[in-house]
Amino acid sequence: MKRLILTSPSGLSLTRSGFAEVAITSAFRFVGGPLPSPGELEAYFGSRSDKNPVGHWSHWCAWGQRPQDARARRHLALNEFCEPYEVIELWFDPDPHNQLQLIWLLDHFRAYPAMAAKLKLRLVAFDLLTMHETWRSWDQVPLANIRSADLEIASGCWQAYRATTPEACFDAVHRDLSAFPLLRPALLDLLRELPWSRSGLGATEMRLLELVAAGFMATNALFYLRGFRQRGVFNDMEIGRLLEGLAHGPRPAIAGLDDGLRSIDPDNARRRLEAFQRSRLSVTEFGKAVLAHKADFTDHNPVNRWWGGTHLTSDNLRRWNPALSKT
Repeated sequence: MKRLILTSPSGLSLTRSGFAEVAITSAFRFVGGPLPSPGELEAYFGSRSDKNPVGHWSHWCAWGQRPQDARARRHLALNEFCEPYEVIELWFDPDPHNQLQLIWLLDHFRAYPAMAAKLKLRLVAFDLLTMHETWRSWDQVPLANIRSADLEIASGCWQAYRATTPEACFDAVHRDLSAFPLLRPALLDLLRELPWSRSGLGATEMRLLELVAAGFMATNALFYLRGFRQRGVFNDMEIGRLLEGLAHGPRPAIAGLDDGLRSIDPDNARRRLEAFQRSRLSVTEFGKAVLAHKADFTDHNPVNRWWGGTHLTSDNLRRWNPALSKT
């Protein structure tokens, strides 16, 4: 049986496993900044051309060991490339960003019923990036059918995340998401990154502040010890930007972050890493008040960041009530 896998960057090892003829991933990030434009997303799925030299789906597949006939068809639109395959498996682990990639793909396939009928969802309840070696056979991972009603649900969640306000996502987590058992926890994790009603900070920002207050002065632990951080929404680069927001605003919650970061080119990863490594962090008195829920960070510092399709600013400050996560 000819099998195609669509996966996240965490699932690139599936390409080398021999489990599928072709495994395709995407390099889009749907957190930590503005979403790709509708034109960029359309170009990714469409036929390869000079207008999308690096934004086409074919650029995120390791073609070296793939069959010749598959390599010859990589200029096609994704739905056309999928036509010869009997089964299209979706492998997306619990990481919130990876769950966003899943519903984005399902939203796309909803327009192609013949392809959608081939879709199967692997219920990957582990981290594909680090835990694949514990499985003796990939066939041990449970496989579920995807119905047309499931496509509607996934598409609705994706459109909610893309909306210009997060209210639709507040509603989405209360829908029946049983067809996608990893999606509701992922959406809740994402919603917790909105400014909290009691502190003005998202969950990851609060956790970073807690860790610095507990004595984590060096940034390496904040970047790389995910078990301590307990938050998996943002990557290392995005964590760095959150630290800068906490430390370099008009009223900082963190002291000791290297001042050179204010002027280093954001694309100069080496110099930025060196500056982070020179830093020795501590919590300010204001930061302690924020931790104790006696001060709101956004009352004293400007807001300018993205949550899905929502542009959060000081004038458009959408908040998350932690009590909602218990519903």
